[in-house]
Amino acid sequence: MQPCCAFASFAPFILMNKTLLSLAVAAALPSFSFHAHAQDSALALGEIKISAQASGPLTSRSVLSSVDLMGGEQFQDKTVGNSWELLGLMPGIQLTEFRMGAESGKATFRAFNGEGYINGIKVLIDGVPSNVNSGNQRFIDMIPSLELALIEVVRGTNDPRYGLHNIGGNFNMVTRQGGNYTEGRLTAGSFDTLEAQVVLGMESQGLAQNYYIAKQNSGGYRPHSQADKLSLGGKWFYTVPGTGLKLGAVLRHHRNESQEPGYLTAAELAQDRFQSPAKNANDLSKRDMNQASALLEWQVNERLFWRNTLYYNDYSDDRRFSISQSNRQRRLWDEHQRGLLSNLTWRASDQVTLDGGINIEKQDNGYVRKRFANTTPTDFEGTPTALQADEAYSLDNVGAYVQAVLKPMPELKVVPALRVDKFTGQTLLRNTGVRAALQDYGWIKQPKLSVVYSPLASVSVYANWGQTFQVLTGSRSPAYLAPSNLKRDASINTGHELGVKFKPMAGTEARIALWQQDATDEVANMPSIDSTTALGATRRSGLDLQASTRVNPRLSLWASHALQQAEVRKAFTSTGASLAGKEVMATPRYISNVGVSFKASDTWQFGAQARAQGSYYIDDLNAQRKYGGFAVVDASVRYAFNPKTSVDLQFKNLTDRRYEYVWDNSGSPMIAPAAGRAAYLSLNVSL
Repeated sequence: MQPCCAFASFAPFILMNKTLLSLAVAAALPSFSFHAHAQDSALALGEIKISAQASGPLTSRSVLSSVDLMGGEQFQDKTVGNSWELLGLMPGIQLTEFRMGAESGKATFRAFNGEGYINGIKVLIDGVPSNVNSGNQRFIDMIPSLELALIEVVRGTNDPRYGLHNIGGNFNMVTRQGGNYTEGRLTAGSFDTLEAQVVLGMESQGLAQNYYIAKQNSGGYRPHSQADKLSLGGKWFYTVPGTGLKLGAVLRHHRNESQEPGYLTAAELAQDRFQSPAKNANDLSKRDMNQASALLEWQVNERLFWRNTLYYNDYSDDRRFSISQSNRQRRLWDEHQRGLLSNLTWRASDQVTLDGGINIEKQDNGYVRKRFANTTPTDFEGTPTALQADEAYSLDNVGAYVQAVLKPMPELKVVPALRVDKFTGQTLLRNTGVRAALQDYGWIKQPKLSVVYSPLASVSVYANWGQTFQVLTGSRSPAYLAPSNLKRDASINTGHELGVKFKPMAGTEARIALWQQDATDEVANMPSIDSTTALGATRRSGLDLQASTRVNPRLSLWASHALQQAEVRKAFTSTGASLAGKEVMATPRYISNVGVSFKASDTWQFGAQARAQGSYYIDDLNAQRKYGGFAVVDASVRYAFNPKTSVDLQFKNLTDRRYEYVWDNSGSPMIAPAAGRAAYLSLNVSL
């Protein structure tokens, strides 16, 4: 579909909501004064240091049109069990809370759920791809909150920099780099939680060094849910004087050994919502993750910049869990990723910038799945009753993109782009000796177009159109071993968005966006259990409302409300039942956030945030009732003894709201209850 046709096809969706959008623009415009044209539709939460860049790489916020930023002051002092929880502070982010040991949860947006069947969000850590093969987000937990400097979320289909897993957008966990600091945070609290984080930065004579270590132990809010986690890392960057060259290296390690309390049936939940059934007494997960990368940047001259990143990701996981009396499994993953990212930015003139790059990624993965006898508790050290999977498989990706940033007039920015990707791979079923090739998708072409029009410095109206793709992951059919009747093309996602960002007064920003995303042949794919369900054509659509304001130097407020829907357009179950008109499972219809931060004095600071998600169907046919809706409130108070030492007290789920994560196990809801009220006391020290 061509961009002009794409915007035309988006017209009915826009018209349904045009009154709201028109009123927002009309209300905003009269209050603005003329200044230099900003051409920026990004929205920031917290203090973000943004300066105009005349050199170096292009930033997401300077090119793309639907970007959210959250600065370190919003999350560095937050106590969380897992780093993915920090994304719940941002607008429109759905949190899926499994709370099963190391397999703890996931953050998603744009109506892509967190079940693990459709992994549509690309994860990056300092720009390094950080999804596992299936697209899940396990590498996020490598980064503790105190080490993070910025979280950047790019929504929609118009970002050409990434291909694999970048279906609905991406988020980048940006860590601290450079500076001179020594900071520590000690935490104790509910469920026998103890945590220590230390971060260190040293910069002198062109050499920047950054280190961190974090250790967390918790008894868990349910029996048999103890967790022991360790994260550590180091970064070294050297800028060669007078050459424009910057060299860097990064090493990270994370280890997680956690017990799994097990999912509950509805009857077990009613009996005792925090119990751990006897069958789960030996359930646990052991996870090790490593990440290494090397960086070479060269500012060739004032207009030409070249960046290269080599990376290696290593992931091993041993998960032992008992779903039901007849379903007791041990799953072992062993995944290795080697990759190269290279991009060149040429600022040809004030009106034209060209940016392009290539990526190469090679994955060598192993997966073993064993089943065990019905014993209570499960004997995972005994001889399995079945070896359901024993596989070694590769996935190789070559991709390239080019985009142009065109400014034909000061108030207008146009960004056309094109990305292409190709995949190859082989699988070996070690228990049978069968070998097979990956599906041949050919070159997957993804054209994109973004337009930002800024008639005033305080108003940016933007539209974008783009295509992304879904390919099958895992080690078996239909990703590999595909007979002729299972041959398939990549599912192409075509997205459209129309939005306006405005600043009605100093310190206040707001954005309204209408969006829609259509997939040609989507597949709900869970390779770890050999489950593949063809959803066929799907449509995701929604309305994002976001606003933040700094009322005065002491008081800040923010709020967001995301309306969304994911619907199957044309598909059938294996029994022939139509899925047309059904909602894609585990997708809430709304996600809401509201927060306040009040600095009463130089010593006292108070904060509160409420977060809500709608309920959702848990099965393809929408035959069961909806589950999973919640609204929770967190609060905090901080006292500063001096500029370098403070204590804070945080309350999670202040109202002790009872809610659950629920999934469908062949018609039987399986339930993971969320924690009740919790409190954490922390000491913060900066040297």
